[in-house]
Parts: sequence; C-alpha cells; structure tokens
Amino acid sequence: MKREKLERTAIQQELAKLEGWSLDEGAASISKSFKFGSFVQAFGFMTEAALAAEKLNHHPEWFNVYSRVDVKLNTHDAGGLTELDFKLAAAMEKAAAGRID
Repeated sequence: MKREKLERTAIQQELAKLEGWSLDEGAASISKSFKFGSFVQAFGFMTEAALAAEKLNHHPEWFNVYSRVDVKLNTHDAGGLTELDFKLAAAMEKAAAGRID
C-alpha cells in the first residue's frame, strides 16, 4: 500500500506533537538523537522500536554508538514524509520514555 506524501503544513502540525525531532531542509525526513544512560537501555529502546517498526511495516534508518541512537525517518516510496513516519516516531517516543534518565 502506497502512502501519500504529506504537505509541509501537515508535516509541521505532526512535528509539533513530537519533542526534539528535527525536519531536514527539504522537508523529506525527520530525525532525532536519543541519549540513554547505558548501552543496555539504548539496545532495549532499539528492540522495542524494531517491534513497532515491524508491526507498521515501516523501518527506520538508525545508528547506534554505546548509549546514543540517531534516528532518521522518511518514506522512500513516497519520496518524503507520510503518516507512517509520525506513527513510528510516536512509538519511538513511547519506547524511549521509560529508558531516558
């Protein structure tokens, strides 16, 4: 199922619901750097986020070094941001909530 690319106004509305996420210059992706107290907390976050991503069938671009996880979200087949990106971002916020000091 192809998702519809969101217009900039809708992107700004969705982004306002999320704390700490940044929009790239072309409005094609959102990103956030999560910082945890330990590698185990970061890995737990990634595990929970991976399960949410699999359920949505929408997978992040991410990078992990010790207690930091950098995340970038976009929908490649739509050529930008869709509702899926914001659903996954919200799921990631929920996964991080109990782990960030």
